Amino acid sequence: MCGRYSLAVPDLGRLRERFPLGDSVEIRERFNIAPTDDVLAVTTDREGRPRGELLRWGLVPPWSSSPAGAAKMINARAETVAERPAFRKAFERFRCLIIADGFYEWRRLDGGRRREAFHISLAERQPFAFAGLWSVWHRGEPDQVRSCSIITTAANTAVAALHDRMPVILTQDEEHAWLDPGTPAPVLHELLHPLAPEATAVRQVGPAVNDVRYDGPGCLADPDPAGDRARAQEALF
Repeated sequence: MCGRYSLAVPDLGRLRERFPLGDSVEIRERFNIAPTDDVLAVTTDREGRPRGELLRWGLVPPWSSSPAGAAKMINARAETVAERPAFRKAFERFRCLIIADGFYEWRRLDGGRRREAFHISLAERQPFAFAGLWSVWHRGEPDQVRSCSIITTAANTAVAALHDRMPVILTQDEEHAWLDPGTPAPVLHELLHPLAPEATAVRQVGPAVNDVRYDGPGCLADPDPAGDRARAQEALF
């Protein structure tokens, strides 16, 4: 599961140097990216050349009657991505990089009544790319809906205590193969593996990220045990 992630890179010029985004796509620092948001991605044109663009997070297949169910299509499972009708064509022809610097996961406490948030990133704290799929939908609408989904796989041992799934994070060497329209399916499947545990950093953060409407640096702040206790006491009265 990947339902919230970040792109909290203050030097946005670094992203244009690191990824083939071009100069025209808008880049913003984001701390709390949520389903149906516009997200920064690298797709390819008809000739297979990479380009940067913004896609709506939540894939809408071209044959869908409506984009209304996009929020349910934010993730595609690596094990079935080549088989499911919603993702099969995209896996064959419309693969993309979704740019991030970390994602969030939660641990439930007290039987699920409370939960703690964690931010998961590369150990070296550098931006990276999720393996993604994209699609174009325009049935019955004057405007296109260009959308995407993040592929997930089994969690590595660093993340498994929080969730049994994690997004596929490509290494820099793997990104070109993922985008290349000529990469054969067996090689693509080999790319859909968990990040190595030793390359993974897991850090607890405060509750600010729980509010999907908030997209500020407080999402990455350390927990405040005293403040959390005070809020819990206020809830009792």
